[in-house]
Amino acid sequence: MATNEARPLAIRNSPREKKRRWLRVGAVLLLILGAAFAGGPILWMLSSSFKSNTEIFEYPPRLLTENFSLDAYFSILNDPTKVRFFINSYVVSIAVTLLTLFIAILASYAFSRFEFKGKRIINVVIVSVQAVPPITLLIPYFGLVVGFGLYNTYPGLILTYMVFTLPYAIIMMTGYFNTLPRELDEAVRVDGAGSWTALWRILVPIATPGIVSVGIYTFMIAWNEYLFALTLTRTEDMRTVPIGIQLLMGQHSYEWNEMMAMSILGSIPVVLLFLFFQRYFLGGLVSGSVKS
Repeated sequence: MATNEARPLAIRNSPREKKRRWLRVGAVLLLILGAAFAGGPILWMLSSSFKSNTEIFEYPPRLLTENFSLDAYFSILNDPTKVRFFINSYVVSIAVTLLTLFIAILASYAFSRFEFKGKRIINVVIVSVQAVPPITLLIPYFGLVVGFGLYNTYPGLILTYMVFTLPYAIIMMTGYFNTLPRELDEAVRVDGAGSWTALWRILVPIATPGIVSVGIYTFMIAWNEYLFALTLTRTEDMRTVPIGIQLLMGQHSYEWNEMMAMSILGSIPVVLLFLFFQRYFLGGLVSGSVKS
């Protein structure tokens, strides 16, 4: 009996087990350092949004303020121009997300379930668009938007953003539809229904995790986009949140506390989406990246 009790102890004290324990400890420490590195700036941003501009630059710096104040938030929410930045971002981001999902679902279903002439070429074009740096397309798209009379309008921003969100959405949704058995479509056709019914009544409900993950990613791209929002809009009533934050940088002074407050308010929609749909988001990304 004593031999049996001593044996597990000997195993636990073996060099291999000790090495594994040290590796686990090292992994935990690395994760803690990574979390601190990623979360530190966010905590500082949150803390600075409750300070005055003078207190932000105090030395030594303090994470917790003694003069807690919501003045920066009240200044933003009571200013119609700044509130307009958020309204514009919501309108553009929601429209881009809904239109991208609708078109991507139709296109992905076609790529996944049908064979047609030019399918391979279209796939290559879609992937190629993803490989092009957006900044190289800035001047051509500016000319197109101005030429079609869409400069400084919602449609101009929405259509431009969809050029960058659709390829990713189609690629991910096609991969997700490929994981769904074709027998589902055949069962619907046996009952006398067509492809449209099979898509919206059967496949789309099953593909909810993939659709949610693509939708969240699309919303994030549209919400955080800066370069095209700056170039394709002119007046303050069409600016989005990223541009609004930049406009708080005055010629002679920066409203740092308001910049931090607007950054926090601008982060809330994306954070809430991820928290509420985290299970779908992670599951959709994994499923969409595997082809059966």
